[in-house]
Amino acid sequence: MIRLIVLVFSVILFGWPLAGLSAGQAQDEYPVLLMEGKKFLHVMQDGRSIRVERVQDPDYQLRGYYAKTARKCPPFCIHPMRVAPDVETVGEVELFEFMETELRDGTGLLIDARTPEWYKKGTIPGSVNQPFTGLIRAPEDVTWDELLPQFDVKPAEEPGLVEQAMQSVGLAEERLQSGKWDFSDARKLILFCNGPACDQSPRAIKGLLAVGYPPAKLFYYRGGMQMWELWGLTTVIPGPK
Repeated sequence: MIRLIVLVFSVILFGWPLAGLSAGQAQDEYPVLLMEGKKFLHVMQDGRSIRVERVQDPDYQLRGYYAKTARKCPPFCIHPMRVAPDVETVGEVELFEFMETELRDGTGLLIDARTPEWYKKGTIPGSVNQPFTGLIRAPEDVTWDELLPQFDVKPAEEPGLVEQAMQSVGLAEERLQSGKWDFSDARKLILFCNGPACDQSPRAIKGLLAVGYPPAKLFYYRGGMQMWELWGLTTVIPGPK
C-alpha cells in the first residue's frame, strides 16, 4: 500500500509515465491480456466506443448455448478450416488486428452473417448484421444492386482509351471486375456466425464468391461466437436500427 501511494504521488509530482511499471506490476493489475502486449482495444458500435477485452475472473467458464458440444450432425457438422481454396481463415488475433486497421479506417467490414434474431441476442463489437439469406441469392438477382454498393462495389465500366493505354504499360492498375461489377475498391470482409459447426457464414462467403467478390477480400472467422465467448471476450447487444 505504501509503495502504491508513493508511486501515485511520484506520478502526480514528477509526471512519471505509468508505462514505467514493470511487466510484473502490469500483469498483476490486468492478469488476463487480450493478446500478448495488449490489454484491450476499442471499436465503434452504434456510435459509441466499446472496449474489447477478456473476462478477468480466473473462475470464468463458458455456459449456455455455446457450451454445448453434442449436436446432431447434420445440420451441426464441424466445418473444414477453409471455406474456399483462396479465402483465408482467421483467428482471434487476426481479428483484433483487423479491428484496429481496416475496420477502424473504413476499408473493411466485420459481418455477422446470422439471422437478425441471433444477432440481437449479442454479437462481436464493431460488427454489422448482414444475414446469410441475403448473400446466397443467384448472381443475377436484382437484390445485389442494392447490397453490393454497401461494400463499396461499383457498377463495372469499360476503361477509356487513355486508361487502357496506361494499363498496357503498367502505369495504371487493371480494374478488378466481374460481370456487371467493379470490385477494385471493394471492402475487405470478415464473416462469422455461431462457430465451427455453423454453416451460415460459409454459405454467405460462397454466395459472395458466386457473384464475383474477390476471394482475397473475403475472410472467414471460423471460431465465430462460440470461440469468441469461450475466450471470455466482450460482446454487445446491438441497438435498434
